[in-house]
Amino acid sequence: MRHLFRRKRSKEVAKDRLKILLISDRVNCSQEMMEMIKADIAKVISKYMKIDTGNMEIQISKTGAKGERNIKNPTLYANIPILDLNK
Repeated sequence: MRHLFRRKRSKEVAKDRLKILLISDRVNCSQEMMEMIKADIAKVISKYMKIDTGNMEIQISKTGAKGERNIKNPTLYANIPILDLNK
């Protein structure tokens, strides 16, 4: 349970930011847009439950569409730690 409340080290934060930057560059989505998407998702989910926004991860990547070999569609992945289901 202790790992839920520990702060990320600057090395981990820098690594996460670099990952987001590389992914957003691959799908032509700016860092500012990624941060706005992250903030909007956090705002909506926070209405219903308490979440750990500091450790929240949002990624956009390109994946192949089902049944289509050469078509790559952007896909949004979110890892949002939930602290409490009862707000």
